[in-house]
Amino acid sequence: MKNLFLNKLNLVLALVALTFASCEKESVEIDSAQDQTAQSIENFRAILLTPTSQELPEAVKEQLNSSKANLLTYTDNSIEILGVTVLGTVKTTEALNLSKELLSSKESIAALGDITEPASIVSGQLKDLYSGNELLEIQKSITEVATSELKLEDQVMEISWQINNKQYKSFCFYRANGIVWDNIIGGLVIMGKQQIEENVENDSQGRAASKWRSLTWTANWLWGSKRGTMGAKITIYYSGSTVSNTDRSDWGTITLGKAKSESKIIKNSGSYGKIQYALGLCTPVGSLSFNSSNFTVSFSGLGSNMVANGTMSLYP
Repeated sequence: MKNLFLNKLNLVLALVALTFASCEKESVEIDSAQDQTAQSIENFRAILLTPTSQELPEAVKEQLNSSKANLLTYTDNSIEILGVTVLGTVKTTEALNLSKELLSSKESIAALGDITEPASIVSGQLKDLYSGNELLEIQKSITEVATSELKLEDQVMEISWQINNKQYKSFCFYRANGIVWDNIIGGLVIMGKQQIEENVENDSQGRAASKWRSLTWTANWLWGSKRGTMGAKITIYYSGSTVSNTDRSDWGTITLGKAKSESKIIKNSGSYGKIQYALGLCTPVGSLSFNSSNFTVSFSGLGSNMVANGTMSLYP
């Protein structure tokens, strides 16, 4: 009986020791990853050439000032740019490659959402926003953006942020004509409301021959200029109260992001015309997909996005 008790006690002690060892190993791995990231950041700072002037280009100043104003307008200071520090110039391939690694690192800071809906904003390290295969896809997307957009001679500044009572720092790349990329600036957007336009076109005798209606949505950069747009348009051709034909068109474009647009005619002639549309815009870290069976665009991931699925009818 005593031997049985000792055997059980030894087993328990072995399991406890194994648990502590496992936890200690995991802790060491986490610390090692954090140390590696910190070392990469220090290396990045070290190889950047500090410019003789800390002065930002006028275009960048205007973008930052407009961004601050928009954040104040829409978020009432729940999101703020606290300050900027000019770090230097990307002069070497080593610095360029390290820039891509830091932006796509799972420890990199990012923010996502529409600032006109402050509750939609999420922020933090990539590894806290995503996990598993989704995290790998997000890192791949950011690497693709960085590879496509960042160039030698780009300037780098560090932006200090306060987002929902948490403070972060992000690397922002820019040129004389404006900001190129920042994981927070690139993830935050200003989504515009739906815009409706209509027009009637007459034939040579002054009789109504065609009519069209369009729906448009716009996504803006944090500083307010247009970043992307999507929409659909229906046109009917008619005589009196009878539609003879219906046309449709659709569009979707975005700078540094993804877009999809589809449309089809539901009713071509008769008393009215009708089309169906499926539209979507999102920032690079999200994904859009089109389902032809139910004719809809859907979004996946945590990126900022705008999706519109619906129909549009037009009568003479």
